[in-house]
Amino acid sequence: MAEESEDRKPLLSKKIDKFFTGLADAWNFVRRFFQEVFMPPYEFKEIIQQCYRIGVESLPLISLTGFIVGIVFTNQSRPSLSEFGAASWLPSLISIAVVRAMGPLVTALIAAGKVGSSIGAEIGSMKVTEQIDAMEVSATNPFKFLVVSRVLATTLMIPLLVMYTDFVALMGSFLSVNANEMVSMTTFFVQVFEAITFLDIISSVFKSVLFGFTIGIVGCYKGYNSSKGTEGVGRAANAAVVMAMFLIFIEELLVLQLVNAIRGM
Repeated sequence: MAEESEDRKPLLSKKIDKFFTGLADAWNFVRRFFQEVFMPPYEFKEIIQQCYRIGVESLPLISLTGFIVGIVFTNQSRPSLSEFGAASWLPSLISIAVVRAMGPLVTALIAAGKVGSSIGAEIGSMKVTEQIDAMEVSATNPFKFLVVSRVLATTLMIPLLVMYTDFVALMGSFLSVNANEMVSMTTFFVQVFEAITFLDIISSVFKSVLFGFTIGIVGCYKGYNSSKGTEGVGRAANAAVVMAMFLIFIEELLVLQLVNAIRGM
């Protein structure tokens, strides 16, 4: 038994060392991003191209998902409100749920799966095929061209996609409410905007920016540090999605606690 415990100690020590080494590498990666983002040259063309890929090419999936979320949540909430004779509060309930939580969270999770995996696989493939090394030899800063441009694009586009998701989800909810309660569009959206506060909008935008930065930086970090050939590319893409989703839920919880504290003042 004593020999087994002695054999396990080095293994446990290695895992602990690997964990803290990974945290240090991630911190240095994030710190390097903030150092590079303010230094010329600025890759505006690459940033615009990445914004198009992240934003415009994600619209079909975002539109379908947001529309379905609005309809499903409305149909699920109607029976509960009807039991208390409060079906007229449905537009207010939907607007609060969508703007405060569902819009940012659903958009971020979809983007983490679609955009995060794409960034991780793209940069990972460039890493294992030594294209990044070739860029360094050719006097090009690969970190600024590949990482900074993509992180800025996700940070800028995710909030815009969240606003679009909110709108599409509310339109889906309106169609459901109109079909069942015969509520006009004017009445529906008056109730929607009456239920939303300025703090709700600010917190939604703040979360969206935070989620966008997380998706971009995690995807770039996993791709930039991938290895072991094509197998490493697949692992980088998968790890980018899993880690980004995990951090998004953590950030959602932390921001929610902060907003509730501000709201309670």
